[in-house]
Amino acid sequence: MRLDKFLKVSRLIKRRSVANEACDVSRVLINGLPAKPSKEVKINDLISIRFGDKTVKFKVLEVPNGNVSKEKAESLYQLVVE
Repeated sequence: MRLDKFLKVSRLIKRRSVANEACDVSRVLINGLPAKPSKEVKINDLISIRFGDKTVKFKVLEVPNGNVSKEKAESLYQLVVE
C-alpha cells in the first residue's frame, strides 16, 4: 500500500492530500529515510512523522488491502517510545 494511503487509512493523518504534502516537504520518514507519497509501506517499517517540533514514531503492524473501520485503524500500527 502507498504511504499516503496508509497514513489516511490508519488515521495518522486525516486526509490523503495532507499526507502527500507532508511527504513532499520531508516531514515523513520510513526507516530513517525521507519517503515519497508513492513509497510502498511494509510490515515492520518504522514511520516517523514530524508535527512542528515534535516527532512521532510508529511501527507498521499490518498493511490492509483497502479501507478499514475506525476501531481497526489503531491495530495497524504501534507507537514507538524511545
